[in-house]
Amino acid sequence: MKTGWVKSLFVYSALLTTFVFSGCGSSLPIDGKTDVKVSFWGTPEEIDIITQALSEWQSRHPEIRVVFEHTPYTGYTSKILTRIAGGAAPDIIATEVDYFVTFASKGVLEDLTPYAEADPSGFHKEDFFPQIIDRFTYEGKLMALPRDIAPFACVYYNKKLFDEAGIPYPTDDWNWNDLLRIARELTKKDSTGRVTQYGFYGWAWQNFIYGNGGALVDDVKHPTRTLLDDPKTITGLQFYADLSNLYGAMPTPMAFVNFGMGADRMFANDRIAMFLSGVWETPLFRNYNIGWDVVMFPENPDGTRAFGTGGTGYCILKSSKKKKEAWEVIKALTGPKGQELFAKRGLAQPARIDVAKGEAFAGDPQPPANKKMLNEAVKHVVFSPFHPQWREIEEKILKPKLELVFNGKKRADEIAKEVAPEINALLKS
Repeated sequence: MKTGWVKSLFVYSALLTTFVFSGCGSSLPIDGKTDVKVSFWGTPEEIDIITQALSEWQSRHPEIRVVFEHTPYTGYTSKILTRIAGGAAPDIIATEVDYFVTFASKGVLEDLTPYAEADPSGFHKEDFFPQIIDRFTYEGKLMALPRDIAPFACVYYNKKLFDEAGIPYPTDDWNWNDLLRIARELTKKDSTGRVTQYGFYGWAWQNFIYGNGGALVDDVKHPTRTLLDDPKTITGLQFYADLSNLYGAMPTPMAFVNFGMGADRMFANDRIAMFLSGVWETPLFRNYNIGWDVVMFPENPDGTRAFGTGGTGYCILKSSKKKKEAWEVIKALTGPKGQELFAKRGLAQPARIDVAKGEAFAGDPQPPANKKMLNEAVKHVVFSPFHPQWREIEEKILKPKLELVFNGKKRADEIAKEVAPEINALLKS
């Protein structure tokens, strides 16, 4: 990984925007420019996109030098908070929708509302999907400008496997019963009973809660208790687990060990017929020599449709001494050009409505052909609970217990009864 970043430095060294990849940045010559430091966790491909997006803007703002500081995604929040405490913080940070909860709750983010309202260029929140704007609004204050939104709504399907089985491709109006039926039909075994092809795989277990009318908590914005023990939540979780343990149509964690490859490789090698994830899988699948497309995650038979989501934005830290310049930079980082480039590469669904509906995304002829459905899917997204302890609750309490359900060792109702009191105590603490 380090080799890649060093190589990127040489590739982009001649460009106008300076990229710094150390943990704390580096000092630059005093030449009259104002350095605005931006921390992010992106890949070399993202660096390339950001460079292109900012090149024209940079020529119009020669007085500002944008310094990108790569910070690993693992431990990102703790690293940023440590830098703030030590007086060595950047001016701008990238954040995804769950990390944002930590930063906002810690009170380290600048309120962007006054900047947006006073912006002479006519900045409008209405240009963005309201769902991602709402997530990045804390206590009535806009704290981040969105770059993308990422519903867990893409069911990738292998056209070859559908054709061989004589099964019509799924459409956006399908439901859970259709998913189960097709997944079972597309699951194959050899003469020894070993599964050689699974009908479905999806890591987004949250979708089966939300899509069944259940919920993780009583109120996403102000959670006070968990709803894991709600019958709709339990039924959704059990449906997900049954795909593996009752019907054998979805691989268990041990199946990936046996095949010696992850879900994406199994999909590309005709071992998984349908794969639930987000649009960010697109660049990888474009490199595979298979025919594929996406369909929206199905609705429940009663018509309920909902799924989890991610998303990314940029924030200005309160500690920045260059907030005016930082505002200009985050406008550029989330501007139409950058979002168009991310969309064309297949990396992200733009947060700007006009870009998402335009030729760079919905109208782009590159696969997946049906990616425009994501603009409808945004209407049904559910974010993770907005609670400073939720990430810890999920990682240390919820996921280990859910693994027992997903492995067939316990049922969803048993786990719900076990974890609900502990989670409720933490939510109220």
